[in-house]
Amino acid sequence: MKRRFYYWFLLLAVCLFVQCQQAPETKTAKYVFYFIGDGMGVNHVNGTEMFLAEQEGRIGVKPLNFTQFPVENLMTTYSRYNAITCSSAAGTAMACGEKTRNGILGMDSLHQEPLYSVAVKAKAAGRRVGIMTTVSIDHATPGAFYAHQPDREMYYEIATDMAKTGFDLYAGAGFLEPESTRQPGAPSIYDVLQDSGYVLLRHPQDLAGKSAGTDRVVWLQAEGEVPDALPYQIDRTGGSMTLAQMTANAIDFLGKDGKGFFLMAEGGKIDWAAHNNDAATVFQEVMDFSAAVQEAIDFYHQHPDETLIIVTADHETGGLSLGNGETEIHLKLLENQKASMEVMTAEVLKLRKEKGNRAPWADVQALLKKYMGFWDTVALTPEQEKELRAVYARTFDGSEVELEQSLYSANEPIIAKAVEILDDLAMVSWASGEHSASLVPVYVLGAGSEYFTGKLDNTDLPALISKAAGY
Repeated sequence: MKRRFYYWFLLLAVCLFVQCQQAPETKTAKYVFYFIGDGMGVNHVNGTEMFLAEQEGRIGVKPLNFTQFPVENLMTTYSRYNAITCSSAAGTAMACGEKTRNGILGMDSLHQEPLYSVAVKAKAAGRRVGIMTTVSIDHATPGAFYAHQPDREMYYEIATDMAKTGFDLYAGAGFLEPESTRQPGAPSIYDVLQDSGYVLLRHPQDLAGKSAGTDRVVWLQAEGEVPDALPYQIDRTGGSMTLAQMTANAIDFLGKDGKGFFLMAEGGKIDWAAHNNDAATVFQEVMDFSAAVQEAIDFYHQHPDETLIIVTADHETGGLSLGNGETEIHLKLLENQKASMEVMTAEVLKLRKEKGNRAPWADVQALLKKYMGFWDTVALTPEQEKELRAVYARTFDGSEVELEQSLYSANEPIIAKAVEILDDLAMVSWASGEHSASLVPVYVLGAGSEYFTGKLDNTDLPALISKAAGY
């Protein structure tokens, strides 16, 4: 009898020991935030943190909120046939989990079969879904979550795919092609969406104030604003939509019924500024992106066991390097830049119009002093001033100027040179004005974050999100 009792006691002790050694149960992510900083490489993030530290008068970093997440990783970004991806192929991989050819959106590399995104899985699982961006809603990254088109520049067709998903919220600047250029007589995208039950809102505050009683919303910036993108943070005035505002209102809208949600939010103009090789504007855009992530972090603190936040990028843009051969960098100088290249170009073009392409050097100097701090808070070397004067002499001779093209803007040569000089003084350099094959960062917080460790490729993220959220 004693021997039998001892046997059962030992068995019970072993069972209790094994149970205690088991890992705690992973919580299911009811609320998923998927933040994508377009073009945001490691140095775009690190440079922003170093810039913030220098503003406080010290060497080092002032951490952004998402770089303090417990899981930090790196991710490969190559596409099906190219070492360097485009945004549509990267977006497709990050949304659908399969690599495709550059230029294709939400389809296989032969553009024969549609690929369905993690957002579609979320919707099928009963979650509400929102897709948001600081650029146009028919752009590559947002489009990868809902569209299936063989060419990323088929903007009208991409936008019509929005209506087929049943997603609850789309938000962004507008549409690049609201009327079809390939199908004469086709309805406008606004009619297509309204006929599919979407309510169109056109003011920064409208989602909070006018979405009651409706389940499907397309939220755009005010009429009269350019449809391709929201203003850069560095140019922003009161009344403009912001990604942080969009995120806060989307949380309220998508979370109102308690079903859970999936929200993709893109900081699209990090990439645009990097294509311009404009470090000051890049760092401001990363900070603006971080402000949107903070809205998700605040929500996470209310629902820590049910919320998953992923912050990452689709690719790196520009080959940004922090340092150009010296042992010091001077990022604080970048705070002297008060506007993006777009805004400064517009000011120079206005000056040209007033002066007939023969503005005096003093007028150009005054503009560069106002927006760049040159000859005031930023000291130029004689060689740098000589470079500026050479561009001035070449482009203000009375003839029509040829603007310098980057992927998303056309810039005045004198402005492009001024930004190049300021970046050089700050010890920032660029490899190109295009994408690179660099690894990009991945930061994860919340339910299921433990799945995002180990070597990552962009195609891994949708499956890991689905695993964490139970889709």
